[in-house]
Amino acid sequence: MPISVKQALGLNPLVLKLTEQRSTLLASNLSNAATPGYKARDMDFSFELRRQAGLLSPQVPLATTQAAHIGPLPEVTARDVAQYRVPVSPSLDGNTVDEEMDRARFAENAFRYETALTFLNRKFTGLKGALRGD
Repeated sequence: MPISVKQALGLNPLVLKLTEQRSTLLASNLSNAATPGYKARDMDFSFELRRQAGLLSPQVPLATTQAAHIGPLPEVTARDVAQYRVPVSPSLDGNTVDEEMDRARFAENAFRYETALTFLNRKFTGLKGALRGD
């Protein structure tokens, strides 16, 4: 019976990709913590994972019967993934980075990345064992 690599690996490659993107955003926030006017950005990881994995319910197609009707919303693109965060306590210079929160989010994200790598490694180990007949 043929096996699909995508089926065998599950969501792990997507989780790795999204955690890498989020790490970049959070690292950018931390490196610009002292930059006046810098706006912190982040992404909704669980929503993005469900969206890119196709686990969200499909949009109902909308029909417009008059020119004044509002059409359907455009599809979300990759650049829309990063969103500006609403600051808890913005600084006087307009910077919205909360260093402690971003460090905690970065550590959580690093743990998520490491976990996904561990699961992926175990998947490959299992596949190698199955191919060898172990």
